[in-house]
Amino acid sequence: RLLADPDLGPMIRTVPEEASWVGGDLTLAIMSNAFIGNPASTFTGFIAKSRLALGLGHNYLFRARDKDSGEWKTVCGDHCIFDKSIMNVMS
Repeated sequence: RLLADPDLGPMIRTVPEEASWVGGDLTLAIMSNAFIGNPASTFTGFIAKSRLALGLGHNYLFRARDKDSGEWKTVCGDHCIFDKSIMNVMS
């Protein structure tokens, strides 16, 4: 859906399937300008923690749509990836 977005789509760079591998995908995700991931994924947690350890922010993991305005907003900042009360054993 992001690729089809008129604003974001043109800015997204994709990696061809034949050039994709776990080490390269991790490096791209860690060094990207922004990272959008699923907070339930351990892969996402590793990427977010690595980005924060390198001083990079802009991990868009904890987002929710406002039911009144329909806008997406951050409901918990980058620090939440290390919070045991939020991430439980994945922190």
